[in-house]
Amino acid sequence: MKKTAFVILFCFAVVGIYAQGNCDWRFIDNAVGIIPDENYADQPYVVVAKNKDWICVLTTGPGTESQVGQHMVAAISSDHGKTWSQLINIEESDAPPSSWGIPYITPYGRIYVFYTFNGDSIKSYPNGEPVVRNHNTELGWYCYKYSDDNGRTWSNRYRIPMRKTTVDFINPWNGEVQLFWGISKPFSHEKSMYFSFTKMGIHPQDMGEGFLYKSDNINTEKDPSKLHWELLPEGNTGISFTPLGVTQEEHNVVPLNNGGLYCMYRTSEGYPANSYSADNGKNWSTPEYATYADGRVIKNPRACPRVFKASNGKYLLWHHNNNIKGYTGHRNPVWISGGIEVKGKIKWSQPEVLIYGSQDIRGMSYPDLIEENGNYWITETQKTVARVHLINKDLLEGLWNQGTAKNVTTKGLVLEKDNIPSKTDLASPELPDLEQGSVSIEILFDSDELKPNQVILDNADESGNGIRIKVTPQRTVGLSLQDAEQKVFWDTEPGMVTEGKNHVIFIVDGQANLITSVVNGKLCDGGRYRLQGWSWFSPDIKNIKGNKHLKIAPSFDGSVKKLRIYNRYLTTSEAIGNYHSLTKGKK
Repeated sequence: MKKTAFVILFCFAVVGIYAQGNCDWRFIDNAVGIIPDENYADQPYVVVAKNKDWICVLTTGPGTESQVGQHMVAAISSDHGKTWSQLINIEESDAPPSSWGIPYITPYGRIYVFYTFNGDSIKSYPNGEPVVRNHNTELGWYCYKYSDDNGRTWSNRYRIPMRKTTVDFINPWNGEVQLFWGISKPFSHEKSMYFSFTKMGIHPQDMGEGFLYKSDNINTEKDPSKLHWELLPEGNTGISFTPLGVTQEEHNVVPLNNGGLYCMYRTSEGYPANSYSADNGKNWSTPEYATYADGRVIKNPRACPRVFKASNGKYLLWHHNNNIKGYTGHRNPVWISGGIEVKGKIKWSQPEVLIYGSQDIRGMSYPDLIEENGNYWITETQKTVARVHLINKDLLEGLWNQGTAKNVTTKGLVLEKDNIPSKTDLASPELPDLEQGSVSIEILFDSDELKPNQVILDNADESGNGIRIKVTPQRTVGLSLQDAEQKVFWDTEPGMVTEGKNHVIFIVDGQANLITSVVNGKLCDGGRYRLQGWSWFSPDIKNIKGNKHLKIAPSFDGSVKKLRIYNRYLTTSEAIGNYHSLTKGKK
């Protein structure tokens, strides 16, 4: 068999996530500001007013989600989310529950907020049984109020008429009460305003279908009694597809550059679904699971996969990169992908970690994107704390350029060697303690066969402390990190590394305490064999310096063609760029 080239790139960076002094902008506690609330906090969505203030509307209350006193409020910031005004009631806490507000600002500066309002004070089912879990916040009327003074005061309440569709008639009230909520901010498209939401047939929260409201005169008409409302899509069935499961909800829609519309929503199957409309929402393509540009399905639990369109005409997708089923425990960390529109379809990049917290937190969801003067902010909530984060623009640019970048990263490169004979010892550059610094290792090697337990790189001392890279019995490539107290191991997912040319990346992110791997330019997501392709690791592991020598292929039937060592971790996009550099200039 002819020998073929393999490439392995190992990236690991560690700074204790729980230690004081973690200045990583992705760390949840390093938010630029905290949005006020009464205890519960959800859907902290922001519009930039005409006077440049940020107006945040959110659902809050003195208890937890869907408990007594839940209502809509607003808060105002004049310093890009660092500090906020006291809460301003949009609806009173002693009124029927008001929830899930989504704001919109017209071209002339009026701010609307659309929300679910239990206008009939429904507290029980038709048979007299009480509504489960006090969950009377996803039913009633779709209402709105508006502000003409940049969020300081709010108008009387108005109700949007909602025609009944099939899913209404199968709910417990046979359509006399309608079940719905929305998580997607309205947008302007071809002089009209649209916003999407989910109707349900099962209370609470199941058998959902996606719908949109369209108003063709809200951008100019100032008399709220004269606003036009159209419910889309046409017909009696919303955006859904039976093979994707009963749970299809939290539909969010953005306009496309080609004049179409794009919808993304969550399922309980572990994958988000998407659909397209070419006629302004009247009809939609058959929904299917969303995929990355390379064709692999995107993973996401029963959590909001939020889509944003940036002012540059590109897209961002907030998701969680795992398919663990259920509502909670799977929303930390947050991952983000970049989208580029190609012939009317969004091609999603492979993701980067956007925000993370300690491993035991509930996780973040229901984000919003604020863009101003070339800067990007994200709001998010843990249900009791809502925060504002300033996002590193370079991370987003890396996502958007991921499909074309073919340059080797040189920042932090401290060692580079070519054509290293097997069983060679190299003097190791000074490796930092994992609590203080970062290390990245790239290896290019040839091999006919991956044989279990063969070692490709090793700097371990006599006690086994240090770094070891070897082939596992499952024919994956594994990385172990060990100090006197802790040992960490993670490997590529089964089936990704095969005979032939391979490029493998490990990213051990010590600030987030996460390990990921990339094979042949693909960030491992677990595929069919694992629920996720990344793993938490203990922040207590520190010293992996081992001895002062790097043993190259000490027991490996192959030859190492290239070795690079960095003194920092590489991003997913940088690692993929290194992979694409192998084909630079080739057709």
